[in-house]
Amino acid sequence: MTHLPIYVKIHLLMKTLYNIYLVGFMGTGKTSVGRALSKRLRLKFVDMDESIVKKEKRSINDIFDTEGEPYFRKVEKEALKEVADRVAQVVACGGGIVIDPENIEVMKKTGKIIALTARPQAILERTKKYTHRPLLNVAEPEAKIEELLRIRRPYYAKADFSIDTSDLSVKQVAQSIVRLLS
Repeated sequence: MTHLPIYVKIHLLMKTLYNIYLVGFMGTGKTSVGRALSKRLRLKFVDMDESIVKKEKRSINDIFDTEGEPYFRKVEKEALKEVADRVAQVVACGGGIVIDPENIEVMKKTGKIIALTARPQAILERTKKYTHRPLLNVAEPEAKIEELLRIRRPYYAKADFSIDTSDLSVKQVAQSIVRLLS
């Protein structure tokens, strides 16, 4: 292994040791960065929201509308436990997964947590065209973003690393993560 390039060594270590969990508020780039990072490192990509939609056979909006946020958080917790049973994955987590301390504990035990952050205005700009964001379907979405960021900030701070994606491309964020993990 001593004669291998550093990126191969990193890849081999990650394949055997842990997952990379991307956490952060909606619109910070978790899914886009996760796809790019998994491709770059040749690891499996898992989008937690997509997994939940597939398992529940309905949209996140529908889950929130019919069952409420507590039910969604329960399903999300179960999905995380299933994902955490495997290694060598890049996992794009839902924005509120960090609110539950048990979820943070699971992620810490099975991987590295990377918090992706962004300024409220950048988040609003990135999310305003999407109607599938149940927590932002309110009269004043920027105020709601600021409120939720204030509430979640201490939870995101528990990540191993944090990257502000406001002014970075997906490729730049993925490169930053690779550097942080090497």
